[in-house]
Amino acid sequence: MERISDIGATPYEPAPRGESLRKLQNGGRSSGLETLKFALSVVLDCLTFVVLVIPILVRYAVGLFVTQPKKKIAGQLALVTGGANGLGREICLQLAKEGCNIAVNDLDATNGAKTVDDLQKMGVKAKFYKADISNFDAVQGLRKEIENSLGSVDILVNNAGVLPLMSLREGKPEDIQKVLEINLLSHFWTLRAFIEGMVARRSGHIVAIASATSYVPVGRLVSYVASKYGVRGLMEALNDEIYFDGLENEIHTTTVFPCFMNTRKEVINTLQKLDILSRMPIFSTKRTARAIVSGMLRNQRHVFMPKYVGPFLTHYETIPVDIRRVATKLLLKNKGVPKLMD
Repeated sequence: MERISDIGATPYEPAPRGESLRKLQNGGRSSGLETLKFALSVVLDCLTFVVLVIPILVRYAVGLFVTQPKKKIAGQLALVTGGANGLGREICLQLAKEGCNIAVNDLDATNGAKTVDDLQKMGVKAKFYKADISNFDAVQGLRKEIENSLGSVDILVNNAGVLPLMSLREGKPEDIQKVLEINLLSHFWTLRAFIEGMVARRSGHIVAIASATSYVPVGRLVSYVASKYGVRGLMEALNDEIYFDGLENEIHTTTVFPCFMNTRKEVINTLQKLDILSRMPIFSTKRTARAIVSGMLRNQRHVFMPKYVGPFLTHYETIPVDIRRVATKLLLKNKGVPKLMD
């Protein structure tokens, strides 16, 4: 594969085509013999697939009737980014109820200190760390600071994010860049910083707060939607990577897809502006945090909030776009999506 550092520095070399490619595929052997071998290998792969899938299907069937017990996390250390306010704060409190020690990361030192004080009153260890997680070097410094004061991170909750009411042609280029750095790139930086320790200990859990917009693109929120689609793709690929590294039973991932939450005032004002505030369920951060921690404790790969939107969201992309837009117009009383920035 081409090195990233060599992009543009080395000449383009086209891949082999036609007969040259067929020779590479066949290894110089008879094409008839290779065709037979290929057919037999397909049959064998199909039979192997059936044998391997049967116990998985049985496990899924049992899971429909038997709830998986919660795992114990008392004494473990969780890092919650964006933990000073809103959903992040509530996740900290819910984890503390399970006996988990908490490293609270945020840029809001005032409310971060208040959150830590509330956590310590619950009898767990807690400390606030101010760091800009959109910066890789800052995250590396955060890791060292946490490990020197509280120990190794067992649970990483990537919660920090921004919800800019900004479309593609609005804002400055650096605004779009910052959205992607906070909402998406920060996940890469924290994962690179903390996953190696989890791999070495063969234990850990990674939680990422995505959004329902990871499945449902919303006009006027282009940069936000792109970042949340990225989080969804990142976590799916990461989970696959953990599986192929043979760590699927030791390191778990949970991706969260919440709908509307009663967090920042400007979000509620926007829903009111769109005239759908009274027509959509708005969930408290406390209720959402309880669902997230409960799903994490059961090693659920995906947590939808509310739970019943899961089947709809996962099949939404298969619905023809014209039909989806009819539903959107009905939701918005046929007004379309107005510009959200003044």
